[in-house]
Amino acid sequence: MLTNENYYAPKSNMRYMSVSQYKSFIRCESAAMAELQGEWVRPKTTALLVGSYVDSYFEGTLDKFRQDNPEIFKRDGSLKADYVKAEEVISRIEADPMFVEYMSGEKQVIRIAELFGCEWKIKVDSYLPDRIVDLKVMRSMERIIGKSFVEHWGYDNQMAVYGEIDHRAGAPVKETYLAVATKQDPPDLEVIHIPMWRREECLNDIQRNLPRILAVKAGKTPPRRCGVCEYCRKTKKLVEPLDFELVGFSQKELDAMRGVG
Repeated sequence: MLTNENYYAPKSNMRYMSVSQYKSFIRCESAAMAELQGEWVRPKTTALLVGSYVDSYFEGTLDKFRQDNPEIFKRDGSLKADYVKAEEVISRIEADPMFVEYMSGEKQVIRIAELFGCEWKIKVDSYLPDRIVDLKVMRSMERIIGKSFVEHWGYDNQMAVYGEIDHRAGAPVKETYLAVATKQDPPDLEVIHIPMWRREECLNDIQRNLPRILAVKAGKTPPRRCGVCEYCRKTKKLVEPLDFELVGFSQKELDAMRGVG
């Protein structure tokens, strides 16, 4: 049985697909496999910890989060500046009735279902009778390289999977939303709807990508290196000089240029 205690355990990650795992494979197959096999641990970043700080407040586990992450405190026991900002974000959220309403559902609801040939697991931040809501704490909501931050970070994919897995697990079809707070001064807030048509597009993309990902995960296909992520930089071994016109391309792009499948 999958619980909050074993949700992120290595065995659970090997058995189930998740949105974060899917996105890891899309970014870099080699890094994703190294993580699954315990050969690589993705470093904790301040941005991730700030988001987790706010998450834990709404989960009711903030005291435990503080105990488990002593690095968020200064030597005098006070919070570092980034986590003072997290407290400001929480205060801003609590002052907005609509945001609070969307975050008022059952917390950390785990659902499991089969989708596109494998079992998926999801954990919902706020689970309401008619909607699924995920909390995001962002630097800002500005567009990134011509795309909305929702599309750039794959949050539309996330909500597509959440809605589909929840439905396949026996629930009625629900609307899906992102409850977004920024770390700006003052923080900005938004509740963003991910419509059904976009969810269907995302599911089609995932269905196209998943056969290769599952083959790599099962050890049937060698993983590709992206060539630019932290894992690839750490494990990189030079073989031959690189032509100056190819500098800056990812390994996937270089392979495509060379006709490597």
